[in-house]
Amino acid sequence: MAPAADRQGFWGAPTSTLDWCEENYVVSFYIAEFWNTVSNLIMILPPIYGALQTLKNGLEVRYVLSFLGLAAVGVGSWCFHMTLQYEMQLLDELPMIYSCCVFVYCLYECFKQDSAVNYLPVALLLFFSIIVTVVYLLWQEPVFHQVMYAVLVAFLVFRSVFIVTWVYPWLRALCYTSLSIFLLGFVLWNVDNIACDSLRATRQKLPPVVGAVTQLHAWWHILTGLGSYLHILLSLQIRTTYLKYRPKVKFLCGVWPVLCVESQKTS
Repeated sequence: MAPAADRQGFWGAPTSTLDWCEENYVVSFYIAEFWNTVSNLIMILPPIYGALQTLKNGLEVRYVLSFLGLAAVGVGSWCFHMTLQYEMQLLDELPMIYSCCVFVYCLYECFKQDSAVNYLPVALLLFFSIIVTVVYLLWQEPVFHQVMYAVLVAFLVFRSVFIVTWVYPWLRALCYTSLSIFLLGFVLWNVDNIACDSLRATRQKLPPVVGAVTQLHAWWHILTGLGSYLHILLSLQIRTTYLKYRPKVKFLCGVWPVLCVESQKTS
């Protein structure tokens, strides 16, 4: 992770167990990692719109919670990178587990009756969340959190690929697009961790705006935010197709994908 030679700012010395490669308090005295902070907007604003659209369409609350869960991760990540305080780190990392549990429930319960709730997976996912939370609070090891998050993501990947391979093959493009974007973000996250010294040295030779492009952890936020958003759209399209609605992905202002669902079901 980042060397300890960063300058001090409004929030004082970092207390988090992680300090990323972006130099602290370079852009703003009030924001520790400026680009890592503002890049979270993609995980806040579009999911809020998605939640409102889901409510407007009268769809199931689980998908409203999916969008709001992603927005909560964005807010937590904003607070973490803005302050680099341990409490804000928890506000970032724990909602990643909770929201991913909601994603898992939605995708594994997509072929059930309208508004049906299966309490067994709810109980199992709740138990998993509690165990991860308690262990992580007692054992402040980021790798543990990353492994638990990866387990949940693996469940989502396997389930998604199964559905678009054997059930709804016409959704492959959306599925593989979301997974590829998320994977690219994961690759950049690792490069940012491994090649931090080289990235910082390169950044110092570039104009500030150009150097911002080398903030790979910020790209992780952008790409995983988009990939997660597209995954929710995929899950919602699978669900509404099963319930015999007429879902269709459209582009807001010709740019941002949204799912439009006709209120009338097909016969």
